[in-house]
Amino acid sequence: MCIPSRYRQAGISLVELVMFIVIVGVAVAGVLSVMNVTTRHSADPMLRKQALAIAESLLEEIELQPFTYCDPDDANAASATGAFVGVNGCAATVEALGPETGETRYASPQFDNVNDYSGFSMSPIVDITNSPLAGLGAYTASVSITQAGARFSLPAAEVLQIDVRVISGDTDITLTGYRFRYAPNAVP
Repeated sequence: MCIPSRYRQAGISLVELVMFIVIVGVAVAGVLSVMNVTTRHSADPMLRKQALAIAESLLEEIELQPFTYCDPDDANAASATGAFVGVNGCAATVEALGPETGETRYASPQFDNVNDYSGFSMSPIVDITNSPLAGLGAYTASVSITQAGARFSLPAAEVLQIDVRVISGDTDITLTGYRFRYAPNAVP
């Protein structure tokens, strides 16, 4: 049977149009809410990357320092075989956790051993000349150094665990490194 052309539908009904608008509106609202959440949190990775870069930089600076029985300024630093004053030991200054009197990271006499950074902190982040670094004023960094030789079946003082913690707002990063006394007489 053939339906005359005047009875065939020529477009869409009002109900179909309203349903289409509602469905598309819900879909667009869902996509926009996801984009809103994504945009709101897009700065977080940058803060985390900056904190990670600060922690990595400070950890590398510390790990590159000598790890000797005596303070590197000691006359016997290159020949001492133990952390004591006397024959085959230090001439005057045994290296201990924390800086020797007057040593700082920024001016002479500067930190010259891994141990010197124990308890070190800075806020805001500054470079080695104590100049603030642009954009890093909201960050703080702190260093904790502990003896960790037993963890590796070695005498406690032969391995140092270095923890560098950087904080800015909700971002809190801690990096851990180890420094072994594999060459106790290596003085730069």
